[in-house]
Formats: sequence, structure tokens, C-alpha cells
Amino acid sequence: MTYPMNIAGLRRELPLCAVSEELYIGAFICFGDAELTVACARDLLNLLTPDSYDYLLTAEAKSIPLIHEMARQSGADKYFIARKKPKVYMPNPLHVQVKSITTAGTQDLYLSREDANLLQGKRVVLIDDVISTGGSIAALEELVALAGGTVVERIAVLAEGDAADRSDIKYLEKLPLFRADGTPIA
Repeated sequence: MTYPMNIAGLRRELPLCAVSEELYIGAFICFGDAELTVACARDLLNLLTPDSYDYLLTAEAKSIPLIHEMARQSGADKYFIARKKPKVYMPNPLHVQVKSITTAGTQDLYLSREDANLLQGKRVVLIDDVISTGGSIAALEELVALAGGTVVERIAVLAEGDAADRSDIKYLEKLPLFRADGTPIA
């Protein structure tokens, strides 16, 4: 089963994937879809006032092509990615835990101390491909706070389910949740 959507002016079929026996989600994946990544980056940048932020931040991994393209289109010299595991080149990283609808159990996010120092006192835009429960965005927000930065915007390509009703995020399209038979949940 798939769900047809127009996203950033492009038509895509999102595969429906089971979260539980009764709940399915539409899988939005930019990986490998250069046309969609470029279009989404363009439209997300249009949601932002150019001089209203200093840096862009996302969580590993699905939003990496998106944030890279946003940085390229906006002329940004640097952007940040919170990693799922600490790396040897990240001594004494900042660390938070997150629970996401698409990940079993809890997930860790790490920000290098070097990146954290650059975020101190800066205005940061948080980027995600899909905001559903808001867990990933909340974890990114916590990392920015620990680094001494300020979150000025939260943006995503899609807002899933109740996330579309949040007043603190901006997004391109609403993505419904689905029943096992593929019908959208209102």
C-alpha cells in the first residue's frame, strides 16, 4: 500500500509501514531522491527569514541530504548534525536521549563539544524530515540549550498526525496517520 502526496511540487507515493497492528505511517525518505531533496530544501528555506538564524541543525540520518542542500542553497558555510553514536573525534560530547515513533526503544543523540561551542549564543533552526511525536525535535532543542544556543525555528518537510496542529513548528505538508487497511485517520 502507498499514499500519494504532492510534496514541494512533486508527486510521490509513500509506502505505508506498520508501527503497530492498528497504526501505519507513510514512509517519507529523501535518500536517493535528488529532485525531491532539492525541492524540499528550497521550500523549507522559503519558510525562514534569511537573517533570522545563524545555523541549521538536524539529527542523523534521514535529514542529512536535506540539511546539506539547504546549506548549499542558502550559502551557509556550516551546518550541524547530532550523531546517533559518539565518534572518536568527539571528545566529551553533549548527549541526550530521544524516543521516536520510527525507532524501537530510546535513541541517543550526540553533539561534539567543538560544535556545541560554535552554537553558544547563536540562533539555531532545527530541521527534520518528518515531525510526528516531536521527540527528535525536543532532543535537538535540549542539545541546543546545553550548548548555550537559542532555537528560533523548528521546520520539517512533513508534520504527521497531531504534529500538524502544533503552533511551534512550520512544515510543507500534513501527513496523516493510517489504519491497517490504508485509510487515513482523521
